[in-house]
Amino acid sequence: MGKLKGPYREEFPVETRVRVKGSGELQRFRREWKLHNPLTDEQMSFASQAATVKAVAFYHGGDELYTLVDIPGLWHEQLLEAE
Repeated sequence: MGKLKGPYREEFPVETRVRVKGSGELQRFRREWKLHNPLTDEQMSFASQAATVKAVAFYHGGDELYTLVDIPGLWHEQLLEAE
């Protein structure tokens, strides 16, 4: 959360091109993450896919949650990287 810019300040603004991290990172996150918005089975199939940020929301505490164009689900900041 807020790795570069701090809480409640998105790392990837709307219309930014991002890439979903690889399957190993998604699997690790899925095993270890115990809080809100866990990854779904459907999301796992989008490992390493590029997309454009459609919207940004913030969970209580500042966690950034991203909606991506043509890729379902809510994505945590740590599962995305700049393309």
